[in-house]
Amino acid sequence: MAEMYIRVAEEENEEPMEIPSEDDGTVLLSTVAAQFPGACGLRYRSPVSQCMRGVRLVEGVLHAPENGWGNLVYVVNYPKGRKMDEIDASSATKIKRGDQKTSDLIVLGLPWKTTEQDLKDYFNTFGEVIMVQVKRDVKTGNSKGFGFVRFAEWEAQGKVMSQRHMIDGRWCDCKLPNSKQGPDEPMRSRKVFVGRCTEDITADELRQFFMQYGEVTDVFIPKPFRAFAFVTFADDQVAASLCGEDLIIKGVSVHISNAEPKHNNTRQMMERAGRFGNGFGVGGFGELSPLIEPKLMDI
Repeated sequence: MAEMYIRVAEEENEEPMEIPSEDDGTVLLSTVAAQFPGACGLRYRSPVSQCMRGVRLVEGVLHAPENGWGNLVYVVNYPKGRKMDEIDASSATKIKRGDQKTSDLIVLGLPWKTTEQDLKDYFNTFGEVIMVQVKRDVKTGNSKGFGFVRFAEWEAQGKVMSQRHMIDGRWCDCKLPNSKQGPDEPMRSRKVFVGRCTEDITADELRQFFMQYGEVTDVFIPKPFRAFAFVTFADDQVAASLCGEDLIIKGVSVHISNAEPKHNNTRQMMERAGRFGNGFGVGGFGELSPLIEPKLMDI
């Protein structure tokens, strides 16, 4: 006798699996449970009444309906307790996701020409955008080089924060602004150290260059010249996004790194200046100009 199979699925609309029957046309519950662990029976939708009907189970053996197994799809029955556990787990997952509310993300390094519509068009590829804003100078109306975006879904926000973004030909970063940082996250410096500067780079030129990334509040070049400078931004996120970058200013490659907080060892700052500068090493620390030392101590 050729082996016969019946079609069984975990849910009515899912793709079924073929389960072998016994020589007498019955199906062992153990055979079903081998493919669907925890199964306690089968049911099917009646072609006549369109109601669900249970398959007769006697001592671990499933018996075919009156007209045989046919080409019907049989759905697995599970103990009620297991089903409730699955529902509870699903509900818990939905509740957990519901608690993860999206935040306004700051978009750093925007090109001057980028508009709100440009931002929305770009970020819509990640998910539904419910707010975009490009921060502008109140007097001139010009972009400040950063903006904000908010998504409807937590998953979209996470995806956006996990990568850098090429917007209008410039690499941009999306991060949580300071107001959204956790209480244990340390405050970051708004000041960056610009190493490998040349003497012909002026403070105004540095200010104009770095304004493309965000609002600049201060530029300091030590005198006498020591081949480095400090640039302070209004937003520490802008400063953080530039650290580690090598940028070209007036044809010169400068290196951007963290400016040490004032409680850190100023000697380390001098060592770093020596690496990037022209002879300003640790040995010259005691010869700092009175105009320079107070300024460095304020970092």
